[in-house]
Amino acid sequence: MFKKIFANNSDKAEMSFFDHLEDLRWHIIRSVAAIAVVSVFGFIYTKEILDNVIFGPTNASFPSYIAMCKISHWLGMGDKLCITPVKVQFQNFKMAGQVMLQFKLAFIIGLVVAFPYIFYEFWRFVKPALKEKEIRGARGVIFWVSFQFFLGIGFSYFLMAPFTINFLAGYTITDKAVNQFFLDDYFSLMTQIILGMGILFELPVLVFFLTKIGLITPDFMRSYRRHAIVVILVLAAVITPPDVIDQLIVFTPLYLLYEISIFISRKALKEMDEKDRNPVVVDDEWS
Repeated sequence: MFKKIFANNSDKAEMSFFDHLEDLRWHIIRSVAAIAVVSVFGFIYTKEILDNVIFGPTNASFPSYIAMCKISHWLGMGDKLCITPVKVQFQNFKMAGQVMLQFKLAFIIGLVVAFPYIFYEFWRFVKPALKEKEIRGARGVIFWVSFQFFLGIGFSYFLMAPFTINFLAGYTITDKAVNQFFLDDYFSLMTQIILGMGILFELPVLVFFLTKIGLITPDFMRSYRRHAIVVILVLAAVITPPDVIDQLIVFTPLYLLYEISIFISRKALKEMDEKDRNPVVVDDEWS
């Protein structure tokens, strides 16, 4: 049975160049179709998504503000962690500005929601070219990649986005100027923050596979820990207001993500060593 499965993988991996292109084309078509289907809902419910999700960090009722204020009182810090969102005025100076924003919003919603299926199609295309050992090591990859992606989105939306938006909206160098923002600029900023962190949170999964193929080791990551800390500190300083508490809120999860990646790399390397010392013998009866 197993020989038949891996024989099919081998046959698909040895297809001609044009056969691979044809196969890739259908994977792309199905992925685009999934994005289009979900985008329809984003297009229909644009107003609700804009008011309650995209503009969420500009509302005083945003869950993060309420939670931070409760934590502040619980820790006996008074209102120190309480955040009152800056009143933001958005402007649109393009005739087709709001029309294009609706299409952009629908596409982003479709891309985010359909991400697990898109990666599933990508994995189906790549899987036949992998070795049996690599396929076994990638068990559950679709779940973990999707989980890390949505975890990064949640972190950026509920923590990074509110701090970034309030800092930029409230930053002034003179009282003679009033901060007013283009609607499209705000949406682009939110998209960059959320999708960027969604991709960044794939670090543990990426480290796992890079360790499996021998490109990095836990010792390599430990040796560059100081460099990673500096990069994370700079990133936290750039995306948050110049306040130590706010910077720590962003720095801590990112640094923990790096440490988790080291642990995952060590675990993956240990599993590879154990398999090399104790190779699995497949009974001919099941082969």
